Amino acid sequence: MSLLREAVDAAGGVEKAAALCGVSPRAVYKWLKAGSLPRTDYTGETRYASLLADASEGRVAANVLLAETSPGRAA
Repeated sequence: MSLLREAVDAAGGVEKAAALCGVSPRAVYKWLKAGSLPRTDYTGETRYASLLADASEGRVAANVLLAETSPGRAA
């Protein structure tokens, strides 16, 4: 299981993660398909990783989530 999937599941699933982040469930499904958060999270414009990390109750750290799901990271 990917770390992003783990973070979404820990937040309560796609619907709850979307509500938490203020985006549509479709947006979260796009993140999961791409295996990364949107570019804006890596540039500091959004903070979805922090929101998901907070909701995971310690299962996932925001900095690790960003590092592990970076779009430029080799799979």
